[in-house]
Amino acid sequence: MTGSGTDGRAAVRADGRADGRVLRGEETRRAVLRRAVEIASVEGLDALSIGRLAADLGLSKSGVFAGFGSKEELQLATVRAARRIFLDAVVTPLERTEPGLGRARLLCEGWLAYSRARVFPGGCFFFEVNAEFDARPGPLRDALAHCAREWREAVVESLAQARATGGLRAGTDLEDLAFALIAVLEAANSQALLLDEPGAYDRAGRLVLRLLRAEAADPRAPELA
Repeated sequence: MTGSGTDGRAAVRADGRADGRVLRGEETRRAVLRRAVEIASVEGLDALSIGRLAADLGLSKSGVFAGFGSKEELQLATVRAARRIFLDAVVTPLERTEPGLGRARLLCEGWLAYSRARVFPGGCFFFEVNAEFDARPGPLRDALAHCAREWREAVVESLAQARATGGLRAGTDLEDLAFALIAVLEAANSQALLLDEPGAYDRAGRLVLRLLRAEAADPRAPELA
């Protein structure tokens, strides 16, 4: 995943001063999306509605509708907002970290910390909503699939860098290792929530280390201590 981006629109009048109405509209949009990602992470994207968000935030339905135009656009905007939050929590903090085995480990640990900290009330936003749309073709499934591929590619890239810098064995199958690591992370999220077992995160952290050590050029490398 790369770059968190922005949904902001120009809010400047011809005379160079900020347009108050546009600014208020953007602030309303941000407030709606903050509430939308909270709801969707617990109840799914289908639980979102213009009326519910207007009632939750004390806004008019017309005001919320004006910012999105349809339920589907609201849902798509919610996915985009969740992506930015995820990037800021998991990927962006590592941008200045040296590529290698340590960075690959930190990426996985950052994902576990993101789920454990309930950045989204329902744990991992994407784990919740992917199951909702994985067999339902359409724009929402496409948007979620893009995010899933982006995350997988980020993990694979971190492992490729670890292999290139000598941290992983030359014969390591990066796709297989990424698949196993992501499966462990998602299992921790699921069990911690469903079974109310926060210890699942510690177990997952140990398994991440075990998987990386199994493919490491030196299983006793300091990055895996």
